[in-house]
Amino acid sequence: MGLEASLALAEEALAAERQARAAEQAAAAKVAAERDRLRDAYEALQVELELLRRRLFVAKAERVDSTQLEFEFAEKLAELDKLGDELAAKDAALAGEPSPGAEPATGRGASKPHRRGRRDFSELDLPEERIELPDPTKEGDVERIGFEESSRLRWRRASMVRVVLARVKYREEPSATEEPSADATTSVTMAASAVTLPAMIYTTPMPPEILPRAIGTPSLYAHIVADKLCDGLPLYRQEDRFSRLGCRIDRGTMSRWLEDLGMIVGNTVVAAARDEAMRTAFCLSTDATGVLVQPIREGKKKKRQPCRRGHYFVQIADRDHVFFEYVPRETSAAVSELFRGFGGYIQADAKSVYDILFRPPEERPPPDDGEPDLALRHEVGCWSHQRRKLWEATIAKDPTAREGLARVNHMFELERSWRGRPAAQKKRLRDARLRPHLDDFFAWASTEYEKVKGQRGLLRSALGYACRQKAALMRFLDDGRLRMDNNESERELRRIATGRKAWLFVGSDDHAQAAGNLLSLIASARLHRLDPEAYLRDLFRVLPHWPRGRFLELAPRYWLATRDRLDPAQLEMELGPLTIPPPLPTPQ
Repeated sequence: MGLEASLALAEEALAAERQARAAEQAAAAKVAAERDRLRDAYEALQVELELLRRRLFVAKAERVDSTQLEFEFAEKLAELDKLGDELAAKDAALAGEPSPGAEPATGRGASKPHRRGRRDFSELDLPEERIELPDPTKEGDVERIGFEESSRLRWRRASMVRVVLARVKYREEPSATEEPSADATTSVTMAASAVTLPAMIYTTPMPPEILPRAIGTPSLYAHIVADKLCDGLPLYRQEDRFSRLGCRIDRGTMSRWLEDLGMIVGNTVVAAARDEAMRTAFCLSTDATGVLVQPIREGKKKKRQPCRRGHYFVQIADRDHVFFEYVPRETSAAVSELFRGFGGYIQADAKSVYDILFRPPEERPPPDDGEPDLALRHEVGCWSHQRRKLWEATIAKDPTAREGLARVNHMFELERSWRGRPAAQKKRLRDARLRPHLDDFFAWASTEYEKVKGQRGLLRSALGYACRQKAALMRFLDDGRLRMDNNESERELRRIATGRKAWLFVGSDDHAQAAGNLLSLIASARLHRLDPEAYLRDLFRVLPHWPRGRFLELAPRYWLATRDRLDPAQLEMELGPLTIPPPLPTPQ
């Protein structure tokens, strides 16, 4: 009996041990399954992190603020580290070892600007340039008695110059004495009396200026605009540089100049150029990017408010004009208003806000003023967007994505080999050699999309884009003047994307629109190979004298022809009279 009892006890102990081991194995299997799940998530997150890294340092991700992209990258990196810690903890748990952890910290600071008023520029140690302004109606007939002087600031490359405006002062003696009236009834004898009139003092009036009574001249305004909007130098840095040159100009003053100048050119030259583009352009290329707008403080509230987000739309009208249009909100209604009245081709990405442009006129919502937009437009897709989506999918080393990327790259190589050829010849080459590749690509994309339609990932996104945008991506075959990609618009938007790294935000919606008008002239000047600063200087010099109805002659497209008909000596002067030539023939 003792042996049987011992055997029973041993069997019970063995059963308990087996049960405990089974429980440990189940727990280990659970931890292993959790570890495998975490490892899969870790590998997927590594792919996302690599995509963000390449977007940040190589591709620059269209229409994404680099600051926001850096935040996303940091968040993904933190998430990856956290997931790695959890994975290490699971491995340690399986091995019976502990695992450590850590947390980061951040901080910020701020400074306040200061302002100063107007000064006497004669006290400054600056080179001097004198401009005498006589009055042609008085000169030679009336005695000069001196000058009435005031100072302006001129920007000469690498230096500041004090411009002294010497308006000639005249003293005009009366031509004769005034005798009393013969029929005057008076008891006083006035036989030898005569009334002598005093001499009249006359000063030459100020010539027209683009900013009356301001301390600057066209060259200084053009230099500030070019530094800010062409080279991305914010006003506070310009203020510091002017101080080092011996003449500080307050950043608030420069900000008001920029807004006034932008509104003036927007209502004149830019408006005339835009009217011509909407009437005559064959194709408008467009894209958009965001910009931060400084909030308006209400009353005496001192609480800081976050910046709101506005948007700049770029519009490239063939090879004639470039426009930057600001809208407070990126909506379909805003897009419809920007392109209102234009009929033709529009090249854009596949963002939903553009869909309203390509609807039939009867399906478009009526505008606020009640006048319907009956223009017909045709959508032209962008193959660079298609290539970018396939390129992103190749990061996951998918062979299907690599094949699609190779197909698209081959089509770009063919298109590049025909660069510079006439439009008619380019269309024939596209029909003969490029169209078969396009048909084959879309047939392949449709087949591959059916295989991955139920999956989530970058490959499904790339192939789905191709299937949905087939008609728009094939549209460039209609005419040799159409482009295969919309990269030109994105290059123009880069001016804002690089500039906002330095100037961060705009002061208000009005400031944003004014800056957009100046950006339009700068981009158009570059389009026609003009020096933006030199063009703006001449424009600010000429515009106050120019007659209404002829502002299109001052647009960069026509400026060289207009400048050749102006008096070079008059144009070189910062202020003074300007002879207006007869109008150019109406552009066709």
